[in-house]
Amino acid sequence: MSQYFDMGEETLWNPSNGASRLFQRQVAVFESELGLPSGIGPMVNDECQIDPGAFETFVNTLLAEHRRTSHAIMLALSEGFTATVLVLAERAGIAIDWAQLGTTPDGPPQDVQVSALTGMSTPAEGGAWATGLHEKARELSRRMPR
Repeated sequence: MSQYFDMGEETLWNPSNGASRLFQRQVAVFESELGLPSGIGPMVNDECQIDPGAFETFVNTLLAEHRRTSHAIMLALSEGFTATVLVLAERAGIAIDWAQLGTTPDGPPQDVQVSALTGMSTPAEGGAWATGLHEKARELSRRMPR
């Protein structure tokens, strides 16, 4: 069994039911964390429609927040979800401003990790951050059926 994540008539992803359920639960978590709807609609008869405008806003906000944090646990917990969303965004034709995301994050750091030995951590250098996330998304894309 599988489910479909569609944008209009185009299927962006056709995961198994278990992967779909887990992803949808993570969507709800990140919608709550970001205080913003994802544009990913409910699953009805094994099909889910994605609203392109709301999804684009969600993707860009998610990436900006991911870029701003330097907390190792926060990054570990969010990296797979963020990469999965990035694959869907790329399949949907959503433009990501990697140059802007690669700069020093706007605003103060969030969810920083402080160590008695090393002090406060800082977000990863922009190029390394973008390269790592791109690589994770490319790897997932090869394994994510349409």
